[in-house]
Amino acid sequence: MLNFAINMARDAGRILAERLGRTNQIIHKGDINIVTEADLAAERFIIERIQTHYPRHAVLAEESGASTEQPGERSEWRWIIDPLDGTTNYSHGYPCFCVSIALEQAGQIVLGVIYDPLRDELFAAERGEGATLNERRIRVSQVDDLNQALLCTGFPYDVRERGDFARHFVNFTMRAQAVRRDGSAALDLAYVACGRFDGFWEDYCKPPLDSPPSHTRADTADVRINSVDNLSGLKPWDAAAGVLLIEEAGGRVSETDGSPFNVNTSDTILVVSNGLVHDEMIRVLAL
Repeated sequence: MLNFAINMARDAGRILAERLGRTNQIIHKGDINIVTEADLAAERFIIERIQTHYPRHAVLAEESGASTEQPGERSEWRWIIDPLDGTTNYSHGYPCFCVSIALEQAGQIVLGVIYDPLRDELFAAERGEGATLNERRIRVSQVDDLNQALLCTGFPYDVRERGDFARHFVNFTMRAQAVRRDGSAALDLAYVACGRFDGFWEDYCKPPLDSPPSHTRADTADVRINSVDNLSGLKPWDAAAGVLLIEEAGGRVSETDGSPFNVNTSDTILVVSNGLVHDEMIRVLAL
């Protein structure tokens, strides 16, 4: 199924690349959070392909919510997809966005794919089989001192009301070599997996995964515009593929107290790293 996910991500990425720079209808899911026609087209493509090849699998998608094709039957397989991670970047023509696809079996992520169509970079991981970038094995970095570490983070949509985020950002800026914010969490996680970044942190808020779509646009697609969309922080579709990439590349993923992170149950600050600066990052978040 990994090759299936890879081909699907590449084809969805082609949809995004072809529409980049063209006039895109923008739908606001909140004061800042948006969705474009490209999001909807790529997601529709991915879901249709999954339904064609794996009709009994469940799907959790950013724009259309949770779904299963067989009412009354609960599949152990679930695809977790973000058709366009970095929508704000995309809508402004800023070249930092990707497709993120993960597959979960019985609650455990078993494969993850992140594709950057502009750089033609395909990150892939299968549980127990390691992680790759364009079919070459990748590993996390060997930086073991936070003072020499290049970190990245993301800003929650309600960052203006989050004093704790500003505090963390300042503390890391004063202690790390540098901090970046690129606007695509999935790519940030992939970059930790391949050693470009040494660590990452961002608020994570698990939404109710069984909440149905509450807003329908007949001319586009079902788009969930409700309180779930406005919950600040990363969601499963942002992190699922990247978390597996980092684990398979030898890195560490946890909550702020060092306990294991779970995309389905955690409400926390997601902390990921090469493992060598992880404890230092946790100490900074505790300040």
